[in-house]
Amino acid sequence: MDRMRLTGTITPDRPLLVLAVEEEAAHLDTGLPVLLTGIGKVNAAASLATVLARGDRPSAILNLGTAGALAPGWTGTHEVAQVIQHDIDTPVLKALTGRSYGDALVVRDGAGPTLATGDLFVADEAARARLAAHAQLVDMEGYALVSVARRADVPIRLIKHVSDEAGAGAGQTWQESVDGCAKVLAEWVRDQGL
Repeated sequence: MDRMRLTGTITPDRPLLVLAVEEEAAHLDTGLPVLLTGIGKVNAAASLATVLARGDRPSAILNLGTAGALAPGWTGTHEVAQVIQHDIDTPVLKALTGRSYGDALVVRDGAGPTLATGDLFVADEAARARLAAHAQLVDMEGYALVSVARRADVPIRLIKHVSDEAGAGAGQTWQESVDGCAKVLAEWVRDQGL
């Protein structure tokens, strides 16, 4: 997918469901609007910003998607409490400019995992170990979506289902598990009464 795809009509009384790819949205059977952004931070930010710039304002943004587990024992579906960018060198940029870029963003108060977002599909053990010191889950869109939603003053929630243990073999595992993950995410939406 090289461009965004919006299905349904955005209205101020309903949330907008935002997912990266159609595989993750395959089992959604709700009447809610669905935005597919494409993979990565740039696609996610550009797609959501484009939709919101049109003046379409949902009651909230609900990002559903898959995530890799950075530590053993992380399985199932989780609502993210905080997001960080793992592929921006915040300390170096601050030293160069005197300003901070890419600081952690709190998504909600209370318990929940920290999600590391970056344009790198984490498929090696060294990257996984490095990220596990800062986060429990990893994806490729979450931080960008939170950033855009904040700038537009629209509430956002991130719901991630663990598809794989980030590291060796993660790509193959994601391909094998994404349909099952999509079913679980669709069930989560139904359980919320959306």
